[in-house]
Amino acid sequence: MTSHRPRKRFGQHFLHDPRVLERLVSAIRPVRDDVMVEIGPGEGALTAPLLETLERLHAIELDRDLAAELARRFPDRLIVHQADVLEFDFGQLPGGLRIVGNLPYNISTPLLFHLARGARRIRDMHFMLQLEVVDRMVASPSTAAYGRLSVALQAGFRMTKLFNVSSGAFRPPPKVESAVVRMEPLREPLLIDEALLRRAFSARRKTLRNALAGVDFAALGLDPGLRPENLSPEDYARISACAR
Repeated sequence: MTSHRPRKRFGQHFLHDPRVLERLVSAIRPVRDDVMVEIGPGEGALTAPLLETLERLHAIELDRDLAAELARRFPDRLIVHQADVLEFDFGQLPGGLRIVGNLPYNISTPLLFHLARGARRIRDMHFMLQLEVVDRMVASPSTAAYGRLSVALQAGFRMTKLFNVSSGAFRPPPKVESAVVRMEPLREPLLIDEALLRRAFSARRKTLRNALAGVDFAALGLDPGLRPENLSPEDYARISACAR
């Protein structure tokens, strides 16, 4: 394939390190009849090894030139959707989805929230993301990285940080390090009110009594002098249940 000039407006950084690709495919463990979707396949560095095992693969690519080139290179078993993944309807695909990809850093957080809303139809997800974002995704309560993203995703998924990836594994090298994370939907996800969560973490330096005024923390056995980052996803589920 002719080398594609990365487009800054799409946040394109193409993975090219064969050792990282091998490690990523090993972590995903594709099986022939998996219903798998690759987000942002770019130049197809991950697409090609996945298709060595998969019967077919769906790919969502915003860049028209890359989408056309991928369709040309893999005409039989790659189904290319030239679309914005933030607007893509995953409901048109069968359930039990396995979603993978090197996510553009500029849309990673809204995309994760978008995908989390359809968790019931997902089997697992493997993403390469900015290291800082992965650390927030897997963070524990009362740590600096813990926040709204941590709670919202951990309410629905078992999160596992797999390995770090240096900037030199990409073309062009990003200014930040990356990491790979595995997300597996929980059998019984926690129900957390999104508006309540936004309210809590928009005032994360305030105490709970000020950040979430009106909640009877005594009835929940929670100290109202704690801060929003001190509560677990389970705590937020309990608060949400009381607020309904």
